[in-house]
Amino acid sequence: MERRSALPQDLREVLHCLKMRSKYAVLLVFVVGLVIIEKENNFISRVSDKLKHPTPAENGSLASLRQLDAAFSQLRTRLHNVTLQLPRRHVLLMATTRTGSSFVGEFFNQQGNIFYLFEPLWHIERTVTFEPGGANAVGSALVYRHVLQQLFLCDLYTLESFISPAPEEHLTPFMFRRGSSRSLCEEPVCTPALKKVFEKYHCKNRRCGPLNVTLAAEACRRKQHVALKTVRIRQLEFLQPLAEDPRLDLRVIQLVRDPRAVLASRMVAFSGKYESWKKWAAEGAAPLQEDEVQRLRGNCESIRLSAELGLRRPGWLRGRYMLVRYEDVARAPLRKAEEMYRFAGIRPTPQVEEWIRANTQAPRDGSGIYSTQKNSSEQFEKWRFSIPFKLAQVVQDACAPAMRLFGYKLAGSPEELTNRSLSLLEEGPPSWVT
Repeated sequence: MERRSALPQDLREVLHCLKMRSKYAVLLVFVVGLVIIEKENNFISRVSDKLKHPTPAENGSLASLRQLDAAFSQLRTRLHNVTLQLPRRHVLLMATTRTGSSFVGEFFNQQGNIFYLFEPLWHIERTVTFEPGGANAVGSALVYRHVLQQLFLCDLYTLESFISPAPEEHLTPFMFRRGSSRSLCEEPVCTPALKKVFEKYHCKNRRCGPLNVTLAAEACRRKQHVALKTVRIRQLEFLQPLAEDPRLDLRVIQLVRDPRAVLASRMVAFSGKYESWKKWAAEGAAPLQEDEVQRLRGNCESIRLSAELGLRRPGWLRGRYMLVRYEDVARAPLRKAEEMYRFAGIRPTPQVEEWIRANTQAPRDGSGIYSTQKNSSEQFEKWRFSIPFKLAQVVQDACAPAMRLFGYKLAGSPEELTNRSLSLLEEGPPSWVT
């Protein structure tokens, strides 16, 4: 009681006002919270000194309140700056078609503080023509890398040069698979739908107007992290400038799958492109075209070379590369998701776990070729009963080095291929992280 009576009259009035006005009480909680933030003690001390020794004025209470307002304004600004300085990760899911990348990409799409884009490089591939191999392959990789860099920096305007028809006033209804990115289908990016405007790639669970690229870029900057999924980057070495860019904190997750399963899946998803394969498997009259086998071998080799580079742990990639087998994800999706998040340095939200549990126990016949719903424990070996053994042999001959690296066993007979009691998967290390 004696200490209270010794307090200056104007300070007692200030404290009384604080008790009566809820906003100051709430702000005082922020002051206490900021004490635990490193390097904030000196600033808190200065605010405390001002409260203990208020500047005399004609109206002392009013002057103290104004000082308190100014002090808390500075605290809010500093707290905002501290928040902005939290680590911002840039995650690249690097895969090839039919490896389960859409499914794995959802692990990051479901995270509320991640701005996730699904196959943004599709637009570049459709607009710019590159012949495979040689200088053209290098040219395409350089263009892809530049666009990736800008997208990681939330410069979504870079896509406007490749979207066809070209956006008008930064509005487009032609963003590829927009519905596969939650960030492009939530407010404020999802604007009211417009009549008589056909959106080719619309949002799944709500109607939105044409994509406003400006609003999407702003949403990207507000999110804590950025994640992109692509099947159009094959050479890991071309990502070195991104890994060394001081503006980025890159994490590369390379997703691989048994190439026999990949071929079986592609023969269903892209049936028209594999007519000669199916005809040869059924009739065996005309041999496979050598260029088709060479293309298969080249794809396996590019995947293998990238993985070997990542596993060698060069300085620029150290701590930034993780190799993941789809089969391991299918067998233990939640555990592998936790490993990927740990590698990325991001704490997953409960929504991620909820989505994984809900979407890895789908009905056996409930999944389309592009579905992200999988009864994953049953799906990952389903290909063994759909691909003829002679096609499996072609894949094994063309992709043997890659299969050995990733731990995929060769089948020596049709019986070995279809015998579920014989695993075709070596037990790899708990996590291929370098």
